[in-house]
Amino acid sequence: MHPITLPCVLMRAGTSRGPFFLRDWLPADETARDETLIGAIGASDLLQVDGVGGGSTLTSKVAIVSRSSQPDCDVDYLFAQVGVGQRSVDTRPNCGNMLSGVAPFAIEQGLIAAQDGQTTVRVFNVNTRARIDVTVLTPGRRVTYDGLTSIDGVAGTAAPIRLNFLDAWGSVTGSVFPTGRRIDVIDGVEVTCIDAAMPLMIVRAADLGVGGREPPIELDANRALLERLERLRLVAGERMGLGDVSTSVIPKPVLVSRGHDDDSVTSRYFTPRRCHASHAVTGAIGVATAFALPGTVASGPTSVAGVRKLSVLHPQGRIDVEVSIEGEGADARIQRASLVRTARKILQGELHIPDYVFSRPIQRHDQNHEGDNPMLKHLIAPTLAAALAATAPAAVAFPDKAITIVVPTAAGGGNDAMARTIAQKLGTLLGQTIIIDNRAGANGSIASEFVARAPADGHTLMFGYIATHSMNPALQKLRYDPVTDFEPIGLVGYSATLMVANANVPVKDVKDLVAQLKAKPDKYTYASAGNGTAPHFAAELFKMNAGVVMLGVPYKGSAPAVGDTIGGQTQFMFPSLFTALPHVKSGKLKALAIAGPKRSASLPDVPTLKEAGVDGVDVMQWYGLFAPAKTPKSVVEQLNKALNQILNDKDIVKRIEDHGADVETSTPEQLGALVKSELTKWKAVVQKAKLTAD
Repeated sequence: MHPITLPCVLMRAGTSRGPFFLRDWLPADETARDETLIGAIGASDLLQVDGVGGGSTLTSKVAIVSRSSQPDCDVDYLFAQVGVGQRSVDTRPNCGNMLSGVAPFAIEQGLIAAQDGQTTVRVFNVNTRARIDVTVLTPGRRVTYDGLTSIDGVAGTAAPIRLNFLDAWGSVTGSVFPTGRRIDVIDGVEVTCIDAAMPLMIVRAADLGVGGREPPIELDANRALLERLERLRLVAGERMGLGDVSTSVIPKPVLVSRGHDDDSVTSRYFTPRRCHASHAVTGAIGVATAFALPGTVASGPTSVAGVRKLSVLHPQGRIDVEVSIEGEGADARIQRASLVRTARKILQGELHIPDYVFSRPIQRHDQNHEGDNPMLKHLIAPTLAAALAATAPAAVAFPDKAITIVVPTAAGGGNDAMARTIAQKLGTLLGQTIIIDNRAGANGSIASEFVARAPADGHTLMFGYIATHSMNPALQKLRYDPVTDFEPIGLVGYSATLMVANANVPVKDVKDLVAQLKAKPDKYTYASAGNGTAPHFAAELFKMNAGVVMLGVPYKGSAPAVGDTIGGQTQFMFPSLFTALPHVKSGKLKALAIAGPKRSASLPDVPTLKEAGVDGVDVMQWYGLFAPAKTPKSVVEQLNKALNQILNDKDIVKRIEDHGADVETSTPEQLGALVKSELTKWKAVVQKAKLTAD
C-alpha cells in the first residue's frame, strides 16, 4: 500500500500544536480534504498513534492557509478541529492559539513578503469571518522564532507574536449576545451566552457547586459536573441560533470565578467535554469581553470606558488581554482586543496519508501509473496530473520526494526572496514539498559545487544567477564548470543594478561622490555580496570608469551587505534593484544611479550612471534555475514547463515586478546559451579591468 504524500509544516502555536497546510496542498473536494486531515492527525483512535495528533483536542488541530479572497486582508485562515477517537472534522469554531502560527507560516511559504524588523499580516478567519492583525518579528526580513517572551503553558521562551482582534464580536452568530440578553436562565442556572472570538456559554463556578480553581484533572473526574455542563450547553446552542450542537465543539462551556484583583478573572475553559489544560486564546477574548462589560455572569467589579489590561487566570498561569471599551452600561461595547502569543516551527517535510482513511479507496495497479489515479488527482493540482501525463515517461515517477532548491546567498536577500516566491507555487504544481537551502559563502561556489555533485534526478536544484554562472567563474578558477556541470532549466528574470548609499552619508549625487573621492581617495567603503558577484563587479567598474579609489568589503550574500550599508558600517553598495527597492522606498537607503542602459520604471527619477557622468557600468543581473548535469531530459522539460507556468501567473509576476525585477521565461537551451555568452562577456571585463579575486 502506497501512502499519499503531502507537504506539511508541524508547529507549536500558542498552547496548541498541529499541522499547517497551504490550501493548495490539500484536496479541493471537502470530503476528501476532511478525510485527509483525519488521516494526518490519526483521529480514529484515542491515542492517535497513526498520525501526528497527541491524543488531545489541543494537539488535534489543523491550520489551512491561503492568499486572502478579501480585499483588505493578506491571508485566509481556516481552522479545523479534528476528532480524538472519532473520525470528525469541525470547521465551525476558531482557534486563536493556532492563529499565532499563521503569519510566520504564511511568510515562510512566500504568501507574504516580510518587512525588515517586524511584519504585520492581516488574517481573515474563514470560520468566523473576523479579521485579526498578527505582528511577528522579522529581522533581516526573515521570521525568527527565538526570543525572550514566555507564555504560561509552554516551556522556554520565544519571539512575541501580537494578535489584535479587530471585529471578532458577533462574528459567528451575528451578535455579541445572540440570545438578546446578557444573562439567560437555563435549568435554574444563570448563564451568559456570548459570541466574542468564540461562541461561549459562561457559568459561575459556584452556581454548579465547584470553586472554579480546581485543576483540570479534578474537574474531568467530576462526571456529574460534565453532564450538567453538556445539558446546559445543548440548550445554550439552540438559543444562540447554532442549532443542534451535540456533534459540534461550540459553544464552549466556561466556569468563571473571582480573580486575584479587580482586573483579573479565573476561568476554566472546556473543549467542550474536557477541561483545557491551560486556555484557548479565542476563549480568553470571550471571557475578557464578558468580564469587561457590565451585566454578565462574569462581569468584574468595575466597568469603565477606555483601554483596560485584563488577565484571564487559567490552570497553568494567565493570559493578559488588552481591551478597548467604548460607552458605558448597556451601551458599552468592545472595539478591539489584543494579546501576545508565541509559536515555533517543529518540523517541515512530507506527510504520508494511508489509503484506508478514504471513503473511496485508491485502486492501485502500478506505482508508476499514479498520474492516472483519479483519487490522486484530487490530492494534487490538476495541472500536475496533466503535466505528468504529457511529459513523464511511464517508467519514471518524478518527483517522488521533496525537492531542494539551493540558494547561493544568505537568507533575506533578493535571490532568497525570489526563490521562495517561486518555490511556493512550484511545490503546489509538482505536489511535493519544496525546501529552500541557503548555502552562502565562497561567492556562491559552495552552493554551486554542492548542486553540481548532487544526484542528477531533479530533486536537487539551484537558483543560479549572474555571479555563480558567469562572473565568479570568469574571475577565478573554480571546482565547478558553469556550463558542463549543470543542466539549465529556465530563466526567471532580470533586475537592474542600483547604486545606493547609506541614508545619512553626506553625498548629494554621483558627481559629488566622484569629487569627494578624487579629493580624498578611500574616504568611503562599499559593500559587496562577495568577490565575483554583481555588486563587486559593478563597484569595480564604477571605480575604473570614474577614476576613483574606494575600498571594498565582501560579505556572504547581499542581505548582510545591505544590512551593514543601512547601518553605516559601509557607505555604498551596488545591489540588484530587486534587493534594494524596499529599503529605498522605506528611506533606509538613498538611490544614486542605475548601473544599466536605461532608467527603471520603479525609480523613474533616478538617473543612469551614464547620465550622471560615469559611462561603461552596465550590470544587468539575471536569475535562472539549474539542475546537475545529466539530469534526464524529461525531468528538465517537466521542470521547465512548471517554472514557465509559474512565471506566467499574474500574481507572481506582480510580486517580482513590485520589487523592481522583470520576469522573463526561456527554454533550457536559451538559458544555456545565455550562460555561455555571459561567461565570455565577463571574462573580457576581468581582463580589461584587471580584476582579481583578492
